[in-house]
Amino acid sequence: MIDAEELERRYRDEEGDRVERKREARDLDDLRKAICALANDLSGTGRPGVLFVGQADDRSCANLAITNELVEKLTHLRSDGKLQPFPVMTVLTATIDGCPVIAIPVAPSDNPPVRMDGRTHVRVGRSTRVASTEEERRLVEKRRWNTLPFDAQGVAGAALDDLDLTRFTLEYLPSAVAPDVLAENGRTREEQLRALRLIDPLGRPTATGLLIVGKEPLAWLPGAYVQALRIGGTELTDPIRDERRIDGTVADQIRQLDELANLWIEHPTVVGGQVRKVAPTYPDAALRQLLRNALLHRTYEGSNAPVRVTWYDDRVEILSPGGPYGQVTLENFGTPGITDYRNPTLAEALRNLGYVEKFGVGLSIANRTLAENGNPPAEFRSEPTYIHVTVRK
Repeated sequence: MIDAEELERRYRDEEGDRVERKREARDLDDLRKAICALANDLSGTGRPGVLFVGQADDRSCANLAITNELVEKLTHLRSDGKLQPFPVMTVLTATIDGCPVIAIPVAPSDNPPVRMDGRTHVRVGRSTRVASTEEERRLVEKRRWNTLPFDAQGVAGAALDDLDLTRFTLEYLPSAVAPDVLAENGRTREEQLRALRLIDPLGRPTATGLLIVGKEPLAWLPGAYVQALRIGGTELTDPIRDERRIDGTVADQIRQLDELANLWIEHPTVVGGQVRKVAPTYPDAALRQLLRNALLHRTYEGSNAPVRVTWYDDRVEILSPGGPYGQVTLENFGTPGITDYRNPTLAEALRNLGYVEKFGVGLSIANRTLAENGNPPAEFRSEPTYIHVTVRK
């Protein structure tokens, strides 16, 4: 992204559109605002910006105590969910002119505006501030639409009428944009939809727009549903006790899956001496994480296959179309700390709606709650075209 020579030159430069400095790393939100502003690249340089932590505004050395824990904490700023969409950034340690610093190069986003807690921050000269309505319009116009992931691209043939605009206004918009930004009320509905990556420059709904506020997502994305079977036995050929087809928006599917899991989880009474307790066959928190992961990380492009949930008497199996993506490979799948997003715009939307609290920790939460309930760890089978999860009773 940036070489050592340029890093040193930026260290010695004055603050400007592409350089910001912080003496310390105590206020993480302050650092997030700086990263957000650099990623938005309002001035349009097309070059990475750099945030130096451990250097004062006057370019003097702050003698920052750099530890592995601090570096790890700053690395997690990219994917902890407060910055959406995820910025492209690296966290480097360096000693420049005898000063220990942490340098964070941030690439200009292909999909601006990047927001931090529903606010778009920009860098203007030596200051970072919330973008005006006109500045946000400029950022939207800078999107490199041909390079965006599938979930941020317009769906051919779809039109604005295919979105539930009442639902957008009442449910999604207040969750995605900070109240003070909404209060400005200077944006048209189409500008709001475009800024939130729900329609493209031609006014066509994006895949995320249809999945989040679409009237009939299945009309455009045929695999966007869940097939759930409750089997009375341990083999697929055993009698079917219940069968559900779960569709609608992704939020609708999540709510229906939560209700279905609560219905199908059994709560047998365990008696031991004078103690009687109810022990669920599966912890609902674990299934909730695994099912939401399946909806978020599946491929919606070029596949008519649904997410499949098969609930046997002794186990639950979840099959999600689409294999590992990006830096997640067949070999490292499930390794803590290694995560990537096939659908980053959908991830942003689910975070806005409160269905994802923190990214990259779902599998860890699932296995922790399984262990607390007495279940074995979840078993993962990763293939190029699907992910298969087994949770045992």
